[in-house]
Amino acid sequence: MPISSKIHANPNTGFAWLRMIGAITVIVDHSMPLLHPQRLTIFPASWHMSPGYIALMGFFAMSGYQIQDSWARDPSWWRFAARRLLRIMPPLVVVLLVTVFVIGPLVTTWPAHDYWTHIQTWRYLVGTTVLFYLQHDLPGVFANNPYPFSVNGALWTLPMELLGYGLVLVAGVIVLIGVPRWFLFLVLGGMVYTDSVLRATFEYHGAGGSLLTVPVGSTVSFLVPFVIGVVLHAYRDRIPLKPWVALVLFGAYLGLSQTPASRYALALSAAYGAITLATHWPRKLEVAAPYVYGSYGTYIWGFPIQQLLILAGVRHVWLLILLAVPLAYAVGQLSWNYVEKPTQRLRRHLRPPAPVRRPVAAPPQLPATAAAPLRRS
Repeated sequence: MPISSKIHANPNTGFAWLRMIGAITVIVDHSMPLLHPQRLTIFPASWHMSPGYIALMGFFAMSGYQIQDSWARDPSWWRFAARRLLRIMPPLVVVLLVTVFVIGPLVTTWPAHDYWTHIQTWRYLVGTTVLFYLQHDLPGVFANNPYPFSVNGALWTLPMELLGYGLVLVAGVIVLIGVPRWFLFLVLGGMVYTDSVLRATFEYHGAGGSLLTVPVGSTVSFLVPFVIGVVLHAYRDRIPLKPWVALVLFGAYLGLSQTPASRYALALSAAYGAITLATHWPRKLEVAAPYVYGSYGTYIWGFPIQQLLILAGVRHVWLLILLAVPLAYAVGQLSWNYVEKPTQRLRRHLRPPAPVRRPVAAPPQLPATAAAPLRRS
């Protein structure tokens, strides 16, 4: 057994830990604007940094790496697409159904008849399920909260994630038909160039307008680390993942955080750092793996849980964090155990077919007269 496998956990465990840490970081960062909409992050505005945005960059990089791994193990377009939809859609549908049919009627300031007959109620349910018509408003829901602009603002990154899946699929098919894998560097270069033109940040969605309801500038910014993750997986035999390099890159990002170059430093350091950390995760933390696989549910439930706590009277940022994090984690565990794991079991029907073993043809039999040389008498 290699020495590294004795000290490092399975990379899937490392990715799960980092995703859970990232989901909690996003919830913490959302606490400030949910109570004080003039603030965009829990960090001071003069820092021009957001821990939630950094976490999202890491999320997208890890997704790029893991989704590329999924494609490499089974390059079937329809099985790939089915696996991705099985992963992203069931928890999303559950949170939307609960939001529309339970939370909405309980907290709306509108009369029940008006709530159920208003087109926006059904537009929220159907449009957000489709993702690219994602809606933020439900009639009268959280209307008197300090941040009445979104029922579940955390969902805004999901259509971007779906576009990343599509990018892996298209690039994978192109490589399958014979284009060299260095083609991926051209994709990355195009993304970096487009990002430098659109110039989205956590403070600004960038130029480029929207694709339906999805901001183009922000999408490109998140797809840069996503494609870096894809490249790191595709060239994992050539590009070493060294913790000291990750530290240097993060230090470079901190040093450049007040400059225009920070966008490039952030994408590179978040991508390389997250994937390196996941693959060097301490083995002793592997024992907690069953408790960190609910990050997706934690992420998509955190925002409405925070809004409900605020509606109940919580008005202090740190109290909101103290209450929202464990509640979101608990609901995330319920989502993992009773929604995600059961639906993930359906993937057994998506296994690639076993290779057909063709029978080996028997060697031709020699004629009886030639089977053995005649003996001389």
